[in-house]
Amino acid sequence: MNKINQPISVSLIIKHAAILTLDKNHSVIENGAIAIDNDTIVAIGKTGDILQNYQSEQVIDASDCIVIPGLINAHTHMPMTYFKGLADDLPLDKWLNGFIWPLEGKLVNYNFVYDATLHGAAEMIKNGITLANDMYFEGDAMAKALTKAGLRCIIGDPVIGDRVKEKDNVYLVGQDAIANRIKYKDNPLVDFSLAPHAIYSNSKPILEKCAEVALDNDLLVHIHISEADWEKPDCIEKYGKKPVEFLNDIGLLKSKIVLAHGIYVDEEEMDILAANNASIAICTESNLKLANGFAPLKDYLKHKVRCCFATDGVASNNNLDLLAELDFNAKIHKNLSGDPTFLPAEQMLSMATIESAKAIHKEHELGSIEVGKKADIVILDCNSVQAQPMYNPYSQVIYSLGGRAVRDVVINGEMVLKDKKLTKLDENELITKAKEYRTKILNELKQ
Repeated sequence: MNKINQPISVSLIIKHAAILTLDKNHSVIENGAIAIDNDTIVAIGKTGDILQNYQSEQVIDASDCIVIPGLINAHTHMPMTYFKGLADDLPLDKWLNGFIWPLEGKLVNYNFVYDATLHGAAEMIKNGITLANDMYFEGDAMAKALTKAGLRCIIGDPVIGDRVKEKDNVYLVGQDAIANRIKYKDNPLVDFSLAPHAIYSNSKPILEKCAEVALDNDLLVHIHISEADWEKPDCIEKYGKKPVEFLNDIGLLKSKIVLAHGIYVDEEEMDILAANNASIAICTESNLKLANGFAPLKDYLKHKVRCCFATDGVASNNNLDLLAELDFNAKIHKNLSGDPTFLPAEQMLSMATIESAKAIHKEHELGSIEVGKKADIVILDCNSVQAQPMYNPYSQVIYSLGGRAVRDVVINGEMVLKDKKLTKLDENELITKAKEYRTKILNELKQ
């Protein structure tokens, strides 16, 4: 309270909520409230206390709702949204070489990426995702679309061997990421990373250059690893090293790094990952659809490797419902481990929020609902048949609700979804545009 006992004015208050803070104590606040000013959480507590000390013209009543930190999707390819359902039921090599890469060569340009990113961002927001760790081309187009949509994103600058340019016998990698980071330095929603696609799609000198550029410029590295069973023997044949050993030897693991998939990683490699504070983004539904197998999640956690969850792109998963991904992962890995106590709901939610924030090295500002952190918040509607009765809110979030329960989404203090409706994008326009691209893509396939 200020000196004249008047409530302090803030930009937004959320009241009457069951708040799962995911702070270091995993505090749960019943009938809780959050005061937000501009982009920052300034107070959390019981609703009566917050309303006594703060006032706002914008108040969200979250009665019968669970409030959680914004979900972080740790590995995505957002602009591939227009390829959703295009090439299903195929193995990875045929899916990539027979459909995805040829179509990208013909269709991907600035406008395609901008339009597709808007569509993908809308689906992310409607599923309670407030940040995506992405990997795709035309980073400037993505940044503009994401800013319009209001979604946070780390935009990965892809490095694929046959597309890498040289100058004076020096590989030019990361130039777009560095330039865009400077260009958008005052934009709170977008950051940029270096995204070498994979070991098999790049030469050793190029990957060594990636390590150098990432370390020199403090860039996050985002790379696919050991997704298919042929990748490890291929790496051993080429370099005499297993994939994780190879990345360690060339210095790439010295950088901040998120490795996507990591299905065929053994325990020796896990020790190397843990020693380097590397993180694995697990994409189980996408992997199973391609029949690639299961990431050894229990072994990863035993070896203290940080793990987080991701949908991958909708071209290989077909949806961006990260809550459904958490539900599926919790159940399938209980079965695989033979242990029904493995991955309790509270831990699962932590792995999609604060643990993911740690994986991308943004835990100081994201991943939990705490004073001083950015206001990235999701409100889940529990006033429904499938949500009641409720005994354990963590259980309800992971096992019952799914993306359909996302009612409101706040990103950087701004409401981007209100009562299930996007506030910054026109959903009908997105649907119309997607249908137009469908026609273009089908025409390309006929040629």
